Amino acid sequence: MRAPATRVCVVGDDLVAGVGDPRALGWVGRVAARTRTEHDAVAATVMALGVPGESTSALRERWYPEAARRWGGADDRLVVALGHADAAAGSSLARSRLNLADVLDTAAAADVPAFVVGPPPPLDPSLRAAVSELAGGWADVSSRRGVPYVDCFSPLLSHDQWIADLEAGDGVHPGQVGYGLLAWLVLHGGWHAWLGLPLTP
Repeated sequence: MRAPATRVCVVGDDLVAGVGDPRALGWVGRVAARTRTEHDAVAATVMALGVPGESTSALRERWYPEAARRWGGADDRLVVALGHADAAAGSSLARSRLNLADVLDTAAAADVPAFVVGPPPPLDPSLRAAVSELAGGWADVSSRRGVPYVDCFSPLLSHDQWIADLEAGDGVHPGQVGYGLLAWLVLHGGWHAWLGLPLTP
């Protein structure tokens, strides 16, 4: 069987790597499984390039060489999935915005369409407040560049299943239910339209 022409590199931190998921799929694996053509064929090769604990400053430095080695299809694409590392490290909003802007501008210069997945809310109130501020800043950076942005913060902030899943773990990384919720948000946040695919049920 011929491999799909579309190659999607997903860069980010713990949540891209699927840390805490007992099924070892994370949201990326779940989304990849649902990325299919109208004839139910696999529509894209989706590659998770997550580095646990990685800030956007580190991501900005390493993403392009890693992604470029994996591209080479007729349709190369980039997903930037943002997490909590900047908030935990106390990075400034201005620096975090600039880091994402640099990644998106580099992708645009290489004619690689980008898609941004925002961070979900952690349990810790102080960390959650910092993540909320960053999420708003990253959404604005994406909007200014016409890049699709999936808000994972607002829909999950008071979501009972999300909160219960975090409480059952370490307060930051979800389990099977939480990763399923993240996958649902991505799949219903413009994913298929971005790839030019029909929305699957």
